Amino acid sequence: MNREFDTSHLSVTCPNCGSFERFVNDAVFQQFRAFEESPPAEIDWERLDRPEKLVISERLVRSTKTLADFAIAEGKALARKGGASAGG
Repeated sequence: MNREFDTSHLSVTCPNCGSFERFVNDAVFQQFRAFEESPPAEIDWERLDRPEKLVISERLVRSTKTLADFAIAEGKALARKGGASAGG
């Protein structure tokens, strides 16, 4: 699929069966795969679940954030430094 715009995710619902699919931006997925193949030393990558890894990959690719902006908090899977969740 080629398009003239950049998106983080595309969501599609099949009009025939109603199944829902989400497609990830290719640059985000490439960053995710790179970290899967060679985890970054700055964060305990293996401790994170797949959605958390994708959030970090998305923020790194689509914003000015760096790995230094993320930390793993006890009792919570992932938090941005400063106390806010990675999703916010």
